[in-house]
Amino acid sequence: MNVGDAAQRSGLPAKTIRYYEEIGLIRPARAGNGYRDYCGDDIHRLTFLRRARNLGFSIDDCRQLMALYRDRSRDRSRASHNVREIAAAHVTAIEEKVRELQSMRSTLQKLIHACPGDDRPDCPILEDIAGAAQAGDKIASAAA
Repeated sequence: MNVGDAAQRSGLPAKTIRYYEEIGLIRPARAGNGYRDYCGDDIHRLTFLRRARNLGFSIDDCRQLMALYRDRSRDRSRASHNVREIAAAHVTAIEEKVRELQSMRSTLQKLIHACPGDDRPDCPILEDIAGAAQAGDKIASAAA
């Protein structure tokens, strides 16, 4: 099947499928005319990658997970251990991102509360953003 059919069956855009081929995550056969020829196994791999990416795994994580999944001669207990480590590290990264997002939400809620939202020229939200930008400029200047 061609890339359009593979895209429809896997739920991935054709551009993503071509990118995955470019970086070596998938290697479809080539037909006599040079066109990609995707088989059922390719669709399964693409669906695996779509699910892993939907769970937020990085491309490198996906590469490792795919290798562990595809290695049929693997020591099953070791593979499970490796997959668990990858997933646990990902959960840790998600938890850190959640903390960062909660902090951003808290800051924005405070700024929104402080902003009257009227016709005044001053705005606490803009002043905070500008102040942070100026502080960043000072740090960059000091480092240079």
